Order: sequence, then structure tokens, then C-alpha cells
Amino acid sequence: MSGNPEIDPKVRDFILSDPEVVLEDTDLMRALVSANEQAMGGNIVDLRGIAMARLEARLDRLEDTHRSVIAAAYENLAGTNQIHRAVLRMMEPVKFDAFLQDLGTEVAEILRVDSMRLVLESGAEQADDAVRSLGDVLSVVKPGFIADYMTKGRNAPLRQVLLRQVQPEENSLYGEKADYIRSEACLRLDFGPGRLPGMLAMGAEDPHQFSPQQGTDLLGFFGSVFERAMRRWLE
Repeated sequence: MSGNPEIDPKVRDFILSDPEVVLEDTDLMRALVSANEQAMGGNIVDLRGIAMARLEARLDRLEDTHRSVIAAAYENLAGTNQIHRAVLRMMEPVKFDAFLQDLGTEVAEILRVDSMRLVLESGAEQADDAVRSLGDVLSVVKPGFIADYMTKGRNAPLRQVLLRQVQPEENSLYGEKADYIRSEACLRLDFGPGRLPGMLAMGAEDPHQFSPQQGTDLLGFFGSVFERAMRRWLE
């Protein structure tokens, strides 16, 4: 090509006076590179253009990763604040019945679950009247029930926190709410030497609220605090 390009003198002078404006415009630079490739013809491999395309693709991936990391950080921070609020609320009651009532109402609302059940194993044949009056929150079961419930009778390791989807026919733990509980978090509780274990079950209508792919650190922390809170009532 020869001769001066046909371009508006004002546009040319503007570009020459501040060329960085062109370099910072991604769409304009992409159009210039495309025009350059067309001018070279189809038989010439533009390695610089290929390198730029790869760098652009890598930059797009980095930006996507950056956004994902920020979103995950905000989600983790929100989850941490949620657990902290639930713990503070759980520590307020000074009587056991108020503690359990808060567990099924205020604490459940903070954690955004549709049902909360505290399961305690006991060797007693029948629960007393106080236990029956708290039946919406507290369930007293035979020894071994918790391990069978969490493993579904399979020979599998017993985890401290178990997240999974559930079906109505598989679940009778939540009483009248069992028909619409679709996922649950089961927190195995250790009340100390010489005491039978317990379990805190959180049921959700959303089948995706609890799934095995999710992290369990925050729920594990909540379960540890709950164990310590319960030990004062068991003494």
C-alpha cells in the first residue's frame, strides 16, 4: 500500500495527540487487528494476533475467576455472620424449655431452615411429660438411632456434619413437616464421656439448601458451640 490514508485530518490529529485513547479501547483495537489481518491476506500467519487473542481469552478467564472468588468471599462472610447471630441467640435463654423453644423458632429463622430437631438418645422406656411438651423440637430415641439415621444402616464412617437431599418416604424425623422437607443437615453431638450422643437436624424445603458438595466448617463450629451449651443443661 502506498500514499497517505484517507482519514479525517481532525481524527488523525486527535489520535496522534493522544494515542493511548486508542490503545485503551478494546473494541477499537480488536477492529484494527482484524483489519490488519485482512490486509495481510489469508496465507500469512499473524503470530502477534494469535498471541493477543490468547491473552484476551486468558484475561477473560481471570476476570471470571476474580468475580467468582469475590462472590464466594461475600457468601462466606454472610454465612459466618449468620452462624454468629444464631450462636448469640442460642446463648441467651437461662432455662432449658426456653432454650429449646428458641431453637425451633428464633434460631431456625436466623439459619433459614424450615424445621429444627434436637434428637437425644436415651435408655429410658418413656419420655416424661416435660419432654413430651417439647415434642415439636425435641425427640428422644433409643440408643443407636442416630448412627443408623445418619448412615441409613450402611457400614459407612459417621461424620460430624452430614449434608444431603431427602425424600418424604425416607424421613419421619420432622413429624408433620416431613412431607415437604427436601434437604437436611445432620450435626452429630458429643456430650462428653459417659453420655449418649445427640444430633441436631436442620430440615429445609429447598432441595439445594444442603448438599454434599457444600462446605461444613461453619456448621461444624455451630455444632461444637451447641454441644457446650447443652452440657450445662445435662449437668
